[in-house]
Amino acid sequence: MASAKDIRRRIKTVKNIQQITQAMKLVASARLQKAQSRVHAARPFADKIQEIIAHLSASATELHHPLMEVRPEKRIALIVIGADRGLAGSYHTNIVRITQRFLTEHQHQNPRLFVLGKKGAASIKRLGPLLEGARELPGTDVQFVDIRPLSQMAQKMYTLGEVDAVYVIYTEFRSAISQHTLVQRLLPVEPPSNDDNNGSATEYLFEPAPEELLGSLLSRYVDTQLFRAVLESVTSEQGARMTAMNSATNNANEMIDRLTLSLNRARQAAITTEISEIVGTAEALK
Repeated sequence: MASAKDIRRRIKTVKNIQQITQAMKLVASARLQKAQSRVHAARPFADKIQEIIAHLSASATELHHPLMEVRPEKRIALIVIGADRGLAGSYHTNIVRITQRFLTEHQHQNPRLFVLGKKGAASIKRLGPLLEGARELPGTDVQFVDIRPLSQMAQKMYTLGEVDAVYVIYTEFRSAISQHTLVQRLLPVEPPSNDDNNGSATEYLFEPAPEELLGSLLSRYVDTQLFRAVLESVTSEQGARMTAMNSATNNANEMIDRLTLSLNRARQAAITTEISEIVGTAEALK
């Protein structure tokens, strides 16, 4: 049985860790609120531009654009939005697991790999395919201009025929305790179905030309979808970290209670031993 001194040392260590996890929980909570407000603000814009493209596709069936060209997927590119830091529970593990499964299923399509997130890049580059690009996430302050170069590079690769499809793996934010890792095809752009018109297409007069208008919208649509995925992932990471730190703080409380009970037992055992020695000595002196 550990001595009272050793148990006191362990209690002090656990309390120090508890202070750290509590502070990290508060920081993650503040960042989560900021990131959550940004992702809620981005969703309506992404949904609206998707709705506009659906209307355009329904009213102009003869429109063609390189970003909408469907080809046999002989070569693909994969953009993984991973974790930027650790201590977020199973968040990072889920992304690596989904990425590994995707790469295994598409290993014959020569996947080109791009990763956002420092911790994600460190783990995913060991899965096999050559990591062609990796960068850190800007955190909760991520801006549209930070993501657009990666989106433009993906569009350029697809337009030039270097890849036949572009996929993105990200984590959709649902709540602080619920995040879901998704695999979404970013390119080619599949016109969303327009179910609001009950089969009747809306008539439009296009200015500028329909091809030019759709081309501009499609490029912005891809940028927006990737930006939204990054916002969702950043928010999910903060939510997962807050939940993990809350669990760690609660576990520390339980450990302190158990150690305190062990300390009381050790002190009682020491007192009992001392009393027995005193009684024994007194009996020996009679």
